Amino acid sequence: MKPDQLEILLQEGESMEIEFKQTFDTEALETIAAFANTKGGRLLIGVQDNGKPIGVTVGKETLRNWANQIAQSTGVHPALSEVSSDDKKIVLIEVPESPHQTVSYKGRYFKRVGNSNRRMSDDDLTRSILDNIGVTWDEMPDPRANVQDLDTDQIDRFISLCNQKGRRLIPEGESLHEILKKLDLLQDGQLTRAAILLFAKEPQRFYPSAKIRIGRFRSTTEIVDDREIRGTLYNQIESSMGYFREHLETKFEFRGESTREVIWEYPLDALREAVTNAVCHRDYLETGHTQIRWYDDHMVFFNPGGLPPSLDIEQLKQIHPSSPRNRKVAEMLYYAGLIEQWGRGIQKILSEFKTANLPEPEFEERAGGLWLTFRKNIFTEQYLRSLSLKKRQITAIFYLKAHGHITNKEYQELTNVSKRTASNDLQTLENKDLIERIGKTGRGTYYQLKLQRTGKTGNKGARNGQN
Repeated sequence: MKPDQLEILLQEGESMEIEFKQTFDTEALETIAAFANTKGGRLLIGVQDNGKPIGVTVGKETLRNWANQIAQSTGVHPALSEVSSDDKKIVLIEVPESPHQTVSYKGRYFKRVGNSNRRMSDDDLTRSILDNIGVTWDEMPDPRANVQDLDTDQIDRFISLCNQKGRRLIPEGESLHEILKKLDLLQDGQLTRAAILLFAKEPQRFYPSAKIRIGRFRSTTEIVDDREIRGTLYNQIESSMGYFREHLETKFEFRGESTREVIWEYPLDALREAVTNAVCHRDYLETGHTQIRWYDDHMVFFNPGGLPPSLDIEQLKQIHPSSPRNRKVAEMLYYAGLIEQWGRGIQKILSEFKTANLPEPEFEERAGGLWLTFRKNIFTEQYLRSLSLKKRQITAIFYLKAHGHITNKEYQELTNVSKRTASNDLQTLENKDLIERIGKTGRGTYYQLKLQRTGKTGNKGARNGQN
């Protein structure tokens, strides 16, 4: 490693893939195991937690002895090298991700979370083992269930959808056992977890957290409606959509003398896609359930389980390969025509909101799950404060909502600031993509909200008929 590369690592500080240790000790070995069980990483020995090099004594056999100790205690074979910073010797240990098995240290398993090591839970170990053998959770059999636990009406409906879509033709007259076997929903005569989630009379008897809860909030603490949606995954999707249709605000636009069009509060197709993605991709090992928090000006989906390791938020919003957490569930939903197989669900949500002239949905990965936020109007005080705007800038945004446009002079008078400060403030709002300038320079120049071209706040809603 070149000196400038080392200095960059020291300046960046500890992270998911970087760790500093003053000495080679038990904690260093735990970090090596954690790196191997996550995405790999670099361990620097002879560095304080704040990134300050203090050096470490390195003899002729030090690196060989450390390598042997690592191999014997963890089974990992990292690359060790000696580097220098400020004339102080540092040992760099580069740990690869373990490709086949979960790594332990003294019978304990660790993973990397942020810039620290954490003991792996039983569920973490289960996920790791399934990943190592190339099997998803829903493909495993559940010995507690049998064919009598299945709802034949649900199966008949599934067969009808499969034949209508033409993605998986199922001939008439086949026995239930034959159908389940051909669909790989039976393993050694036992029902898979996917079969239970999709077709059982009471899936929650086996998996209590496999449900959706929708809460209608007036504030962060005031709940005016609380709906728990159970049943099969198909029932959860349809019941959620029924709830939305029942409670969504609507208005009408007339197209000619005899045609009127329903405008929905949020795009129905985007809501269906969000719910379907939630039940398809959630982590059913987690004890939490899928939550939908519905506020007056926005809606938040929380789904247990983060993104696959190969995917981040920015990649999620681009065209990406499909990598379902529950492969068999995704396959059955695809056959029934409820999802696309090629990872286009997120692009469909983004496209629906763009067509409806609504703010782009926001994705965030935190607290053990994926958060998706739909907004009716981006110009709320809560959201504007989250952008670190000054109080006078927020005042100007609300002025724009009420009056449609603002000039530099009007900004000065409204907020009692100088022309230069007004220009800087307005430029900041432009950079944050909240407003746009109409005209280049001179008295005719004014500013309007970025989404204001199609109405008072740019929110024309979501049109019916897109299903």
